[in-house]
Amino acid sequence: MNVIDSTPLPLIGAETQLRADAVRNRARLLEAAARLAAEHGAAAITMESVAAEAGVGKGTVSRRFGDRNGLLQALLDHSERQFQEAFISGPPPLGPGADPRARLRAFGPALLRHERTHLGLYLAAEPVAERRFSVPAQRVRHTHVAALLHAALPDADAELLAHTLLSSVDVVLVDHLIRNHGMSLERIEAGWHELVGLMVERA
Repeated sequence: MNVIDSTPLPLIGAETQLRADAVRNRARLLEAAARLAAEHGAAAITMESVAAEAGVGKGTVSRRFGDRNGLLQALLDHSERQFQEAFISGPPPLGPGADPRARLRAFGPALLRHERTHLGLYLAAEPVAERRFSVPAQRVRHTHVAALLHAALPDADAELLAHTLLSSVDVVLVDHLIRNHGMSLERIEAGWHELVGLMVERA
């Protein structure tokens, strides 16, 4: 027997308007956060400061982003998407069309330079320990590197090796090595290439 669903249909126009308003409000808050970062550095970005800059209540910022880390992650989202597009669909050797080994070699330096460009935000948005590996950007990077390793070394533990490779270019570690040990970015890039060589090219 057919049962007629009597649940009222959603008002599509109203929902569309609600979504559009939400998108505009979110963009307004991110623009305010970006202005604060550009003028005063990432340390100036707080829930209160962004609310004041955007002319809204702190609760509005909290509802959109949850907490300060969520706000900072959202601010990084645009540049992160550009980086992801480069290694997922951009030109080789970083993007498709190159050998997995060549793509692995290109990925580390590209990641290093991307994060140095946005260093203040990445350091400010560094999640607490229990959330470090659940951040979407980190999961995407790990999945990509693991897939390249699996293509190059089908019998290897690609998931674990991907963590090993990515830990060598961790944004906090790299900043520590550059600021406190005087290492150059080129030296750290060379270290990535050496690790890739040890894992893949000499296998």
